[in-house]
Amino acid sequence: MLLRLAYLGMTNAFAMLRLLPMSDREKDVEILALRHRIAVLERHLDGQRVRFDAGERAFPASLLHGVSHEVLRRMRLLVRPDTVLRRHRDLIVSRHAARSRPKRGGRPCTVRSIRVLVLRLARENPHWGYRRVHGELLVLGVKVAASTVWEILKEAGIEPAPQRASSTWADFLRSQADALPACDFFETVTLSGARLYVFAVIEHAGRRIHVLGATAHPTASWVAQAARNLLMDLEDVNCRARFLIRDRDGTFPELFDTVLNDAGIQVVLSGIRIPRMNSIMERWVQTCRRELLDRTLIWDRRHLLHALREFETFSNEHRPHQGLANARPLHPLPAPIEDPDRIAHLDIRRRARLGGTLQEHRHAA
Repeated sequence: MLLRLAYLGMTNAFAMLRLLPMSDREKDVEILALRHRIAVLERHLDGQRVRFDAGERAFPASLLHGVSHEVLRRMRLLVRPDTVLRRHRDLIVSRHAARSRPKRGGRPCTVRSIRVLVLRLARENPHWGYRRVHGELLVLGVKVAASTVWEILKEAGIEPAPQRASSTWADFLRSQADALPACDFFETVTLSGARLYVFAVIEHAGRRIHVLGATAHPTASWVAQAARNLLMDLEDVNCRARFLIRDRDGTFPELFDTVLNDAGIQVVLSGIRIPRMNSIMERWVQTCRRELLDRTLIWDRRHLLHALREFETFSNEHRPHQGLANARPLHPLPAPIEDPDRIAHLDIRRRARLGGTLQEHRHAA
């Protein structure tokens, strides 16, 4: 726009120089001719508005700003006199705004890493308000204003703490995983058509499985004894359970809950027809069916217990679990092999369990 104004200024300056040798009569004649051309142009426009760019608006506004309103009304212009005066006012305002613009910028924007950290703290701690998040940042050595934290949370659409502090079932499972086992009954059928019920327990934190037994008649006394066996198993592995998740199956008698409550373990019932509330146990049952029971012909209860013990050992000592980042419940992941020669000469041996139903792969000794 500045180049446009400079160009118009130069062309009109030469036009003024051209007017110097002209007489008053010649100027009047040219003015009348120009007024006639404007009248013809207005007639051809037929009421349509003429579009001006920024330079074409600024030059007449600066040229005619000293002329009175009455004189402007007598002139033959393509725009109204009020429009010329308004454009002149806009020109002065823009010039004043350019001169008044501060030499230095305002407060710098918040660093992106700080914004990400604020949102992460709010997401990982839903019961924290913006002042609690602000205090945690100060403890970490990140100095920002509390109002900045509030603005970041507001822009991200995160509600205040009282509206997002309600605990969900997933939060409960994560917070109590170290002391939270889950149990369930699942059934299988032998070759003779007998129906057997298997009782198993899994630890949420380590994904360790305990197969407590199998029976064709899960009576109250049998289930209560399984609860006592569970307490002894948890004590042997030094697992201090506070809660135990089970479904609302009628197989669990009242005595089962009484035995656990006397040991300081609170029984948590899953919702009606909500298997996801006991999802970890349900997932293991599905794995047991797919990898063992659906591929094995069970003869009787003794054969079933033998197969389940083998699968229990396989699950706890060798099978990787995605919930543990593919580690094993009883063994962490080994250090990665970095020696190129060893990688180039891998010697992996296979060990078959249950006649090849389960496969283990290990390095040769």
